[in-house]
Amino acid sequence: MDNFSTQIFKNQFLHSSQTLTTLNLCCSHLDDEGAKHLARALQTNTTLATLDLTDNKLSAEGAKHLASALQKNTALTTLNLTRNKIDAEGAKYLATTLYTNNTLEALNLHQNYIGAEGAKHLANTLQNNTALTTLNLGYNDIGDERTKHLASVLQTNTTLTTLHLYQNNISVKGVKHLARALETNTTLSTLDLSSNNIRAEGAKHLAAILQNNTTLTTLNLAYTNIGAEGAKHLARALQTNTTLTTLYLRLNKIGPEGGKDMATALQTNTTLTALDLAHNDIGVEAAKHLARVLETNTTLVALDLPHNGIDAEAAKHFASVLQNNAALTTLNLGYNDIGDEGAKHLASGLKRNT
Repeated sequence: MDNFSTQIFKNQFLHSSQTLTTLNLCCSHLDDEGAKHLARALQTNTTLATLDLTDNKLSAEGAKHLASALQKNTALTTLNLTRNKIDAEGAKYLATTLYTNNTLEALNLHQNYIGAEGAKHLANTLQNNTALTTLNLGYNDIGDERTKHLASVLQTNTTLTTLHLYQNNISVKGVKHLARALETNTTLSTLDLSSNNIRAEGAKHLAAILQNNTTLTTLNLAYTNIGAEGAKHLARALQTNTTLTTLYLRLNKIGPEGGKDMATALQTNTTLTALDLAHNDIGVEAAKHLARVLETNTTLVALDLPHNGIDAEAAKHFASVLQNNAALTTLNLGYNDIGDEGAKHLASGLKRNT
């Protein structure tokens, strides 16, 4: 713990502060001793609502101190422990506290090496906890078996609205269990499965539930290897889904066919407001299809298309969109082959865009 942080704790300002609501101590070289001092203050502090301890040196021992404080604290609603090393044991301490704590609403444990065992403890807690609405377990090597455990909890949990499970070695097997859970879950609105190898089959399972699910509004499937076939399944679901507003599909190699399928979906979909198709090599023809659809689509407000091989001719079609579309507010065409000619077309469209 550095001298600055040590002085803060010696002054014990958290013990006596009656105004501070947010404290950011990210990248502050805090170790378990610092967490111990913070925990003591949190036991009596009644104002601090957000504590950010990102990128420090907390281990399971530090998590133990914080968990102990949360058993008495009634003010803290957001705790960010991103990129520490609390491991499964630390997750267990926090999970035990969450059985009784009814104040904490958001917990971020991104990259904390909690593994499958830590995920199990937290999943068990979700069966009883009625306060936590946001849980980030990204980059923790959870795997399919514990994803199955989490999924079973989601079938009955009525509090959690946001769940981040990105980069967790989840395959088709794990996604299948999550999809089943979403058939009955009525509260989860945001699900992040990016950087997991769910492939086209996993996308198919998710697409099936999207046809009937009326809760999920944001789905992140970036870099999940779904390919053109997976995009086709999702596009079909979008033709009937009336809830999803944001869909991330970047880095999935959906290609021209996937791009065209997405365009077809946008012809009838009246709910989606943001679509990310960056890094998908959809090519010129698929880009043209998207542009034509946007001339009549009245709901999409943000479209990301970087790294898709779009040329000046396709840019001309998007220029026409700018002239006629009254909904689109954000269009990302960066890292394409638009050139001066394409820029000229877009500039012409901008002159008439109101």
